[in-house]
Amino acid sequence: MKLLAQVAAAFVALMLVAFLGIVTLILSEEGAEATETASGTGLRGVPEAFRPWILKAEAECPHPELTGALLAAQLAQESGFNARRGKGGALSDKGAQGPAQFIPSTWATYGYDADNNGESTPWDIGDAVMAQGRFMCSLTGTAKSSGFPGDIRALALAGYNAGWGAVERYRGVPPIEFARRPGKAEGETYHYVRVIMAAIPKYQGPALVTVSGSGAGARAVRKALARLGTPYSWGGGSPQGPGPGFCDGTNGYDKKTGRCSASRTHGFDCSSLVQYAYWGSLKLPRTAAPQYGATSHRPVSRSDLRVGDLLFWSKSGSGAIYHVALYAGDGNVVHAPRTGKNVELVPLTSAMPERDYYGATRP
Repeated sequence: MKLLAQVAAAFVALMLVAFLGIVTLILSEEGAEATETASGTGLRGVPEAFRPWILKAEAECPHPELTGALLAAQLAQESGFNARRGKGGALSDKGAQGPAQFIPSTWATYGYDADNNGESTPWDIGDAVMAQGRFMCSLTGTAKSSGFPGDIRALALAGYNAGWGAVERYRGVPPIEFARRPGKAEGETYHYVRVIMAAIPKYQGPALVTVSGSGAGARAVRKALARLGTPYSWGGGSPQGPGPGFCDGTNGYDKKTGRCSASRTHGFDCSSLVQYAYWGSLKLPRTAAPQYGATSHRPVSRSDLRVGDLLFWSKSGSGAIYHVALYAGDGNVVHAPRTGKNVELVPLTSAMPERDYYGATRP
């Protein structure tokens, strides 16, 4: 009996140690997740017309090496952010056109009507920057899989300037002796890469916001922040990402032209951005008023807001809610504001008219 009691006691002790070990592991994992941090893109020193497109191009590339600051430094070197057409415009002796300096053959591969104005041209800022981002994103992926030594960003830049064939030939950034064409000055690509790499810090601003913590709310805000710069499209967007919208007789029209811009714009409206951000953890309804209805059982006072809370604006009660945003912390919200604007991070106090603020909920 004494032996049985000792065996039983040992078994209980072993199980207790195992249980405590599991608990410790769970707590450690939760603690690790709680320190996870994600930051919005920092960008400075960029003309305002270029800023949303640079942020959008960065957000659409899966390679973290391709940052907004890198794209900005490249645009500065290519054209000095020059989008003028005709005399004084960005046109090289090699036939490269526009702020990102595309030659026609490369433009045919990467160019498209990103700004939905009915024209695909390397002279339009939106078209040019998005094509630049797509080309650089492709080159970054190629550089990462090449196994060539050196900075991935430098390899991609060299491919943009001289063609990837030159990078393959030298198994890296072409040396100073390399000339892109016979009879032309040597070192163009070599210096191109060095100048842009050195200029990146000039355009790297402080992070717009830092989101720390675990849980569905923090994850949703990080996901939404990754879409900064994405155009607003009335009725556009889904849990899978940006998409074209529609016009309903009142909404979705370009105020300057009166044309329906939503149907030609791949983006989000306010509620589709929120739905997209939460979809992996919570399947919210599609529009703002039902989103309020689905979460109104957990109201939150303005003084007790947490990251990921939903904020609503209305003209006259819950049935007239017209806007929703995600609380991003530090008094800021991330939202898709209206036609003609992009997904942005702004103070709560200026996101929408203060008099229309209706309340907040916690999904």
